[in-house]
Order: sequence, then structure tokens, then C-alpha cells
Amino acid sequence: TMRAMILAAGRGERMRPLTDRCPKPLLPAADKPLIVYHLERLAEAGFRDIVINHAHLGEQLVTALGDGHSWGLSITWSPEPVGALETAGGIRQALTHLDDGHDNPFLVINGDIYCDWPIHPHTLAKNDLAHLVLVDNPPQHPAGDFTLTGDRVLDKSEGAATLTFAGIGFYRPRLFADLIAGEPAKLAPLLRAAMAQGQVSGEHHSGRWEDVGTPERLAEINAAPLDTATR
Repeated sequence: TMRAMILAAGRGERMRPLTDRCPKPLLPAADKPLIVYHLERLAEAGFRDIVINHAHLGEQLVTALGDGHSWGLSITWSPEPVGALETAGGIRQALTHLDDGHDNPFLVINGDIYCDWPIHPHTLAKNDLAHLVLVDNPPQHPAGDFTLTGDRVLDKSEGAATLTFAGIGFYRPRLFADLIAGEPAKLAPLLRAAMAQGQVSGEHHSGRWEDVGTPERLAEINAAPLDTATR
């Protein structure tokens, strides 16, 4: 069965002072910690083995979620030095738990998003290294990240319509093969290199998506939780 990782190591600078004493993924969104939505939905989708990385106030995450048995999951924790490894570095650090030995893809979800994309395992085409979920550009990121043409994701170019990376993606272990464990690395350069080789597919999710980056956006979620929001 496919493995999954939730990224939960960020400092949450823009969420201060809320994150001075609580890691961002544990902030309550409509009476439930943000990260618990992901755990519930991963379990519903049939995922069992989950890796969660943590750094800032990470012991609170471990205490709150434990080994995942409350959700029928098995959680492996991947501790990191505070603020150090970035997204790809964090994935590389946890790769031994995500790689099944056959270069099969695994799912990675940002711990600080709130999204109704229906979680499910996705099969990558043979030569593809990644599959990204893209959403409409939010007000705080009008320029977007990438362009979707058919099911191919390309780096944005002059005049082409853009979408924003949702923080949900499927990756083959091979994408991270050249990284050194324990060293910081960003995800975008790896994705752009794969895009240039035509090895990244994608889909457009037009439903609800929030990057819970500021206290205001968290307040918006509390005002209109997923369960009651129009889908």
C-alpha cells in the first residue's frame, strides 16, 4: 500500500504569536487541529503508514498524535533540526520510511493546508517523477507557480495562465536520489528540473483550498469549516 508523509516541521513565522507556544499543524481549525483533518482523511482513503516530520515544538505533535493508532494509522516520526532542512531535505531525511524499494510513488501533504481534495493513491506514468495537485491562485499568491497543459505541469512562462501548487504531491523516491540526508534542499528546483524533462503530471482541484499562513486565514476557516462549506 502507498505510504504518505505530512510536512509539519515549519516554524510558522507568519502565524505568530499563535505559533510561539503551539506548532502550526496543531492549531485548531474549527475545533480540530489542522493536522487531524489530514490523518482522518488519509485513514479514510486506506493509507496506513504515515511519516510526519517535526522541528519547532515538535514534541507537542508527538505527544498529541502518538503512534497514530487512534486513527488506525501507524505514524513514524522524523525529527529535524529547527528551521533547517526545507521541504525536499525533509523528505530526503525520511526517505527510508517512504521508499518501498521499487521506486513506487508516495504522497506528501503540507501540514498547514486545509483542502477538500479527495485523498486517494495516484499511479504515476512510468517515466513521471511527480504528480502535483494545483489550485486557483489565492489572493496572497496571484502570480501562481506552474502552468498545467493537459495533464503536464510546466514551469510558468510569459503570458501563460498559472495555477498554485496546493502542497499535495506524489513523488518517486528517484526524484530525491541526488540529495544528501541531513542537508537542506528546496523542492521547487527538483520539480522544475523534472518539468523540463516532461516528467511531471498534474491535476487542477477547483474546490476548497486554504494555505493557513496567517491568523486571519485561520479565523476564516473557523468561520466556515469544511463540513459546512459548499463543496
